[in-house]
Amino acid sequence: MKTILITNDDGIHSPGIEALKQAMSELGKSVIVAPDRDNSAVSHSLTMNRPIRVIKLTEDKYTVDGTPTDCVAVALKKILVDQPDLLVSGINTGANLGDDISYSGTVSAAIEGTMYSIPSMAISVAGEPPYDFRSAIQIARCMARKIMQNSLPENTLLNINVPSGNRYKKIKVTRQGRRLWKNAIRETLDQGGNKHYWIGGGTPVPDPEEDTDVHAVANGHVSITPIQLDLTNHAGIHYLKEKWLLEDVSDNSNEYLK
Repeated sequence: MKTILITNDDGIHSPGIEALKQAMSELGKSVIVAPDRDNSAVSHSLTMNRPIRVIKLTEDKYTVDGTPTDCVAVALKKILVDQPDLLVSGINTGANLGDDISYSGTVSAAIEGTMYSIPSMAISVAGEPPYDFRSAIQIARCMARKIMQNSLPENTLLNINVPSGNRYKKIKVTRQGRRLWKNAIRETLDQGGNKHYWIGGGTPVPDPEEDTDVHAVANGHVSITPIQLDLTNHAGIHYLKEKWLLEDVSDNSNEYLK
């Protein structure tokens, strides 16, 4: 029987993780290891300044007082006896598109699984609350089955975004787009008149490029984006070597470096 590790960043009590468990139910044995509270936008952070506590809630369901990355690391090294056949992170309530991927705990959990050579995917439902997970459940089950049948390219995970509801137009394979935000930092005053700032919210700036995840979801499509672990800009290597001539700089070329 296949073993599927399920986690998220919205926390163990999120309706999205229950929807994901439902999606995986017919594909194998699911083991849930998820944060004990909302950890949205924690990115790929590890908890290294205190001990981490794991609580077994029921058979094959655990909660961790840490980040999504903590959950994956602890699950793989201390909870599971054998390496799982698949890691699925989600279903996140809200899209993880474009630049937001850098902040996403949902995607980072899948990155952590990929670092351990486990086929991994992150899945999110786009739209506004209340979220309807019907299409996301269908897509999650389909893509999990395809990954376990066909595998993934080395050092690659899938970031999947599905429109809320039970209808979507097409499934599109996309690249990561840009998703910057206007008015994402709000200035407020406390009762003493002291200035504070809230980060979050605002209005997303649409990406006009039609082959991106942002554009696909905005137009009612499912977006499936392969993400690689290698963050190197390979064109940048050529630029630094050929334009800046950095590899020609000797240890004593202080004049060049001024």
